[in-house]
Amino acid sequence: MSRRQTVMLGVIIERRKIDNPWQDYSYHPVAVVPGMPALDVGEGWRLIREGEGWSHFHAATLELELFAGETGGYKVNLSNFQPHVYVVLTPGEEAEDEEVVPKLVTACPYEAESYTEDSEMIVEGVPMPEELAAWIGVFVDAHHVEEVFVKRKRNKAYDPRKGDMRPRPLVETDE
Repeated sequence: MSRRQTVMLGVIIERRKIDNPWQDYSYHPVAVVPGMPALDVGEGWRLIREGEGWSHFHAATLELELFAGETGGYKVNLSNFQPHVYVVLTPGEEAEDEEVVPKLVTACPYEAESYTEDSEMIVEGVPMPEELAAWIGVFVDAHHVEEVFVKRKRNKAYDPRKGDMRPRPLVETDE
């Protein structure tokens, strides 16, 4: 099995009407669909269904990549009661773009967390389809290597005459 695997995922975005003087809609990813065909170039979002005040759109088809070196994150995700695929949305920059544009899908919670440092990004998890969880599980089983924690040991003994920094012991007070 290759140390890098990919699958295409359709990203489904919900646009919901909100009562806000600065913004007409809120946008949230609600699902991913394995194997969904890509949108045609210049097509824009494809309406899937709608209700009163909300619409679901196929907003993009993105590649989910699995790497053998990131199996620890995938394993943590799969161990949750409900595993997630994390969707990263970025603000649209071009005039013809929607307000948000799907940028990335990942199964690694650590990679998703790294995108939360940018306040303009929206990072949300959507439920992982069972067939996708099974596929990722096979990948993890094939490539995961458990890393044993090794406690570091000092190379030399502490010598106060050399100015080594050593934390002072805590002193309890009677307050």
